[in-house]
Amino acid sequence: MLILGLNNCDSCRRARRELKAAGREYQFRDIREAPPSGREIADIVAAVGADRAVNRKSATWRQLDEPTRDRDAVELLITHPTLLKRPAIIAETGVSVGWDAQVAAQHGIT
Repeated sequence: MLILGLNNCDSCRRARRELKAAGREYQFRDIREAPPSGREIADIVAAVGADRAVNRKSATWRQLDEPTRDRDAVELLITHPTLLKRPAIIAETGVSVGWDAQVAAQHGIT
């Protein structure tokens, strides 16, 4: 299981804490230090859709002009990886973004 997120993101910390408590092994990668590859981004967008993959509530989003916001989601996320909804999880159980009870259940947390 690969978790893509930010070290200082509350949702990422909560997901990591709950996965660890459940005994699930994962690898965490801070997207500022090691941005996701184009293939990883394309897989996430294909799995969850562009609307869910792009975090439109982020400070990065608010700083973008309208023409930039209208770009293809994969291209936008490659250029601005911090726009990726966090945590983004790539696992055998599926691909997900965000952390709530439904996502936790998808990844084996009850």
